[in-house]
Amino acid sequence: MNQTHTHTDFTSRFAIDPVAAASMGTDELRHNFHIEGLFQPGRIGLTYTHYDRMIVGGAMPAAGPLLLEAIKPTGTKNFLDRREMIAVNIGGAGSVKASGQSYDLATRDMLYLGMGATEVSFASTNPAEPAKFYLLSAPAHQSFPSRLIRIGDAKRLDLGSQATCNQRSIFQFIHADGVKTCQLVVGMTQLAPGSVWNTMPCHVHDRRMEAYLYFDLPETARVFHFMGEPDETRHLVMRNEEAVLSPGWSIHSGAGTSNYAFVWAMAGDNVDYTDVDPVALDDLR
Repeated sequence: MNQTHTHTDFTSRFAIDPVAAASMGTDELRHNFHIEGLFQPGRIGLTYTHYDRMIVGGAMPAAGPLLLEAIKPTGTKNFLDRREMIAVNIGGAGSVKASGQSYDLATRDMLYLGMGATEVSFASTNPAEPAKFYLLSAPAHQSFPSRLIRIGDAKRLDLGSQATCNQRSIFQFIHADGVKTCQLVVGMTQLAPGSVWNTMPCHVHDRRMEAYLYFDLPETARVFHFMGEPDETRHLVMRNEEAVLSPGWSIHSGAGTSNYAFVWAMAGDNVDYTDVDPVALDDLR
């Protein structure tokens, strides 16, 4: 039996207001909103944000399972004592163990763990092709059952067109008729070959923050992620398997030099996927 390792690192990100963000240069924007190095062999890396207390992280088990440890900002004995979590596998086959039960996840499968789950660990089926678990956790007020959601079971919406360079498939893992959560809303979008735009026309939703993880991006390709208030936009250049934080006041949209996929996740006051405030193209600056 493989020994379970405990290698958890964390950093914190304080909330930035739109006035401060508008005065930032590239390095400051990246320091406050950009997350890199999510997937390091044999480690769990977490970013504790002050946007709705969302934790964004990654776990990449290698030689043996990785145990999810409590971190100081949660203030609890166990990581999920007052939190819920979603793990999305974007790597090779792997498994998650929680509260004595094991869940097998193929690539693009997702696992929801409700508040109170204990002894959470992550493992790769084949260390030569390691799993990569993208982790999202938010405070919870009620315990819902843990559930495995395979990519084939997600609610799929096919939108856009080649003519507008945004032909895409949206996979809603968490929705009103599916798995129940306290405040986490998570899905995945896959752009078709030849399409590069996501979330344009864009929107904001001051009632909840959002985080994006861009992946399935060729090594030589990039995504230009747009952020900021609609009339004061900025951009960040994103590589494969990098994440970006989006406060409630910010747009979140992007265009790539090739097609790609991304995981979007929200936490806040409303779990209704359609609860957004649209921004007209004429209002963008």
